[in-house]
Amino acid sequence: DEASQILCADALYQMGRVEEAHRLLLLALSRNPQRSPILVRLALLQLKKGFMYDGNQLLKKVIRIGDTSCLLPIMDIFKDEDQKLMQSHCHFRALTILKNKQEDADIKEAIAYLSFAIIASGGYAEDCLLIRARCYGHLGQKKTAIFDFNAILKEDPRNVQALSGRGFIYLALKQHKEAVQDLISALKVEAGVVIPAILSLKLETQELITQLLLQHGRTMLTEVIATKDLSKEEALRDLLMIAKALIKICKDAPQYHIFYTDVLIANGKYEEALAHLQEAFGHSLADDFASARLAVLQVKKRNMAVAAHSFSILAKRDERELAFLLNFIDAKQQQHLSQVAAQEGNVLIKEYCYEKALGYYTLAVLTSKDNPRYLRQRAACLMHLEKYDKALQDMEKVIQKHGRNSLKTRVEDHCSKGYLLLSVAEEEAAVKQYIEALQLDESMALCSIMNGPGSEILTKTFHKIAQYHFEMQHYEEAWKITDYGLKIDKNTELKKLKTRLKREASSCSIH
Repeated sequence: DEASQILCADALYQMGRVEEAHRLLLLALSRNPQRSPILVRLALLQLKKGFMYDGNQLLKKVIRIGDTSCLLPIMDIFKDEDQKLMQSHCHFRALTILKNKQEDADIKEAIAYLSFAIIASGGYAEDCLLIRARCYGHLGQKKTAIFDFNAILKEDPRNVQALSGRGFIYLALKQHKEAVQDLISALKVEAGVVIPAILSLKLETQELITQLLLQHGRTMLTEVIATKDLSKEEALRDLLMIAKALIKICKDAPQYHIFYTDVLIANGKYEEALAHLQEAFGHSLADDFASARLAVLQVKKRNMAVAAHSFSILAKRDERELAFLLNFIDAKQQQHLSQVAAQEGNVLIKEYCYEKALGYYTLAVLTSKDNPRYLRQRAACLMHLEKYDKALQDMEKVIQKHGRNSLKTRVEDHCSKGYLLLSVAEEEAAVKQYIEALQLDESMALCSIMNGPGSEILTKTFHKIAQYHFEMQHYEEAWKITDYGLKIDKNTELKKLKTRLKREASSCSIH
């Protein structure tokens, strides 16, 4: 029977009687032309005799049949040199197919040959696994591709092609975190291989990779600057490697040169940072972000006024970017910078240059960690610019920090916030702030009200809000507002409302 014939052919092959084994296998094949175990054995014997074409035709027939489950047990029978012969032939055939044709059917055929080669190798053939993983990726079988890359990395965790290849697959699967980790690992092993591989991708894919690397690098750099741990030296080396890779991939994109400069500054390489800025942006440094990096270097040289000017420009454009850059400057330098910035802001306010002053005040606020004095100054500047919502945010922070401030300061802060609330038509909230001020100190509050908005305008607002509460039958609230309104000015309408409150709510304990 067939099983006996195959067994006999295997014995003859092991004894070196190849011709007899070949005849016996042909006899078995004549009875069943579609039997893969017979076809594979015949293919090897043909390759062994140097008949490459015939051997290949037999392998192609196995591929068409699609039954490759027999391959693994057959490889246990083949001698070592014949396994290598089968591996090298199948590897070569796959490369030939991929070189000449790129249709899906051709790629699938190449995958089959590569699978033969991998089995013939004993399960691990790095080159074949790499090529097969890329083929699977091309066909959209991404998770199968990852399986092959993992097989390589299990044996060789520093295999740069497998790391970058798996990174690209993760990118296609939108697993960005894993993609970034693999690409950084690959860059650390051999950037000279990874960078050309990235440059060979489509432009939009290159842009996605560089943006992800930049985002990761910026986050990592912020953490490194914040920590005082000595272990940050390794992280800084990694950041320098990432930054160098980015400027090689995107030579003309300014944001990557900016990042490279940041990393140099973090490493304490100030002269190199300055040289790179001038090389990338020219000696004029017209770019605001580049100028701000130069400002960091000016702070290191104690040129605070020059630095404050550049920082103030960036403050108006991108406050978050300025906050990031201030991480490079120590607490003492920031304190000095805040004083210089506030002084310059005060000079500009007197000259009615509110836009320029705003940048300086923002710098003062950031470098002083929200010092209430600078918050008040910025709020006043914002009010001149009619940016009431932002001014309100500053005054809210100021009032939250009330503690050791003098009574006069607290009264004026509540009045300032009340005035801003009137400016955005939040009248009831404004009334509450003025009541807070009057409760703290009536005479000081009245003095502040006279400076703005004035007693006449404010009492009209008090009457309007008190009238609303009266109509809603909130008699106690209406009485309170009316009472404080009359402290500001003996307004006729407020007096009438108080009389009505006494009459309408005589049963309530409100007076």
